Amino acid sequence: MKTWDVIIIGGGIIGLSLAIALRKRGASVLLVERGEPGREASYAAGGMLVDCPLETPPSLQPLATASARMYPEFRHELEVESGMKVDLRDHGTILFLRKEHLAHPQFATLFHTVDFAEQEPALGMPGYKEEFEQRWSLKERDLETSHEEFAELFRFPFQNAFHVNERSIDPRAVTGAALKTARNRGVDISSGDPVTAINFSDGYVTGVTTTKTSFPAEKVVNCAGCWSAQISPSRLPTRPVKGQMLCLVMHPRNLLKYVIRTPDVYLIPRSDGRLLVGATVEEAGFDKRTDPPTIQRLHRAALKLVPKLADAKILEDWAGLRPGTPDNLPILGATEIPGYYVATGHFRDGILLAPITAQVMADVIEGRKLEYDLSPFSPSRF
Repeated sequence: MKTWDVIIIGGGIIGLSLAIALRKRGASVLLVERGEPGREASYAAGGMLVDCPLETPPSLQPLATASARMYPEFRHELEVESGMKVDLRDHGTILFLRKEHLAHPQFATLFHTVDFAEQEPALGMPGYKEEFEQRWSLKERDLETSHEEFAELFRFPFQNAFHVNERSIDPRAVTGAALKTARNRGVDISSGDPVTAINFSDGYVTGVTTTKTSFPAEKVVNCAGCWSAQISPSRLPTRPVKGQMLCLVMHPRNLLKYVIRTPDVYLIPRSDGRLLVGATVEEAGFDKRTDPPTIQRLHRAALKLVPKLADAKILEDWAGLRPGTPDNLPILGATEIPGYYVATGHFRDGILLAPITAQVMADVIEGRKLEYDLSPFSPSRF
């Protein structure tokens, strides 16, 4: 029977990225996906590479920043190896805040009374004062349109708008390119057969059991997203968090250049003229059905923000299941069982954190010295 160095459970962007990283280091890898690779949370995601201290937990900020900076090279490698185009946009994000958010303590700290010397260690971002001055504030030089054109386009308190130098990526494209790259790299893939259990002998991992068969390996990584908790014996506290979205076709196709985030809705333009509108955060179990009133509410919120979208047609709507955890932080690292590792629970940041997760988990699996502190994400914290 064929055996592998590592079995990865889950074929989303996290599992695929890790599989590629391990193959690049010489390991033989089998990826086992319960359905079709890349068609769950990764397929449903928006693709905002959010690197914003206002929206990212402090313990996660170093990983978020590192991963965001890795994306141009990550995308380039996937394009070269897969031969597929991956839409990565760097026009930035316009972040709209309400007046009550302006009074939020963290906002005041970051934007008004900040003591940069004290903030740097907490944020894990050396040189934050200079980066703050470059990244935060909506100025004429930041925009590809004039302030007059910008103000005409949006119906929102203009004084509450801030420009953030963030990128966005098409999750379906990057996941598809990762899948093709993994195959080209020699990753073996089993699909349509869920893993039900991790196999052990004398306290050590020996492989996995699926609904149809079993596969041997000395190391197993649980990257099964919101299904991670269903794999015995280690019960991880992941759960599905539903998100509904819709996609419009812009007229003209370059109507919006920037990602737009408000407290009510976010808009993510694609280079081909599509515009994603999202998203809900719902505790609805494994229900992936869309709700017409919810989709209509999101649509109305987009039209209220950008009235010129009135002529944009709805192309599709969908719902995805994000992998949530009790503290909304990912679960990364080795478990107490030798040979069993976890990389799951990325919640809304799976696309963003894929490159850094692949790097740090490959280091963990190989027993290398880590560049980042993973203790806040340890499986043992639960």
